[in-house]
Amino acid sequence: MKLMIASDIHGSAFYCRKMMERYEEEKPDKLLLLGDLLYHGPRNALPDRYEPKEVIEMLNGIKDKILCVRGNCDCDVDQMVMEFPIMADYGFLCVNDIPIYATHGHVINQNKPLIGLKGILLCGHTHVPAKEECDGFVYLNPGSVAIPKKESCHSYMVLEANTFLWKDVVNGEVYMTYEYE
Repeated sequence: MKLMIASDIHGSAFYCRKMMERYEEEKPDKLLLLGDLLYHGPRNALPDRYEPKEVIEMLNGIKDKILCVRGNCDCDVDQMVMEFPIMADYGFLCVNDIPIYATHGHVINQNKPLIGLKGILLCGHTHVPAKEECDGFVYLNPGSVAIPKKESCHSYMVLEANTFLWKDVVNGEVYMTYEYE
């Protein structure tokens, strides 16, 4: 199974469209969104082409391919316009025999993990791409599609076989990898 992973679109139609272009190129089986889809949040400046209605239309267009967890900026009114579930606080998947715990990262994260967590902890929230070996698990963050921080690029991840690839959402180029063993 090929999985595309993205987080923190924050209502940017410009960068959501770039993500959708990469989605068409990647042809993943599923797109896993780690939250913060529509609202930019009180701590962030407005992202490029802040047009949540356009983001809604793009994402609803592939609703059958999306798995999603709720971010700290997502709320009940967002669920009213999205045609796929967005309000789960976490999800557990086993992809290519890799146990993956997916959450936004504002509650459970590498510094506050679940007790006994094994496998991969996938989080967004910080807007900073990351791969960090922790006690019993590996913390991975795809960064942000729309509002990257700490001089990172606008990014997403792909899981193919047992390899996670971080890619620039603008051009699709790989800039970091992690092989799960």
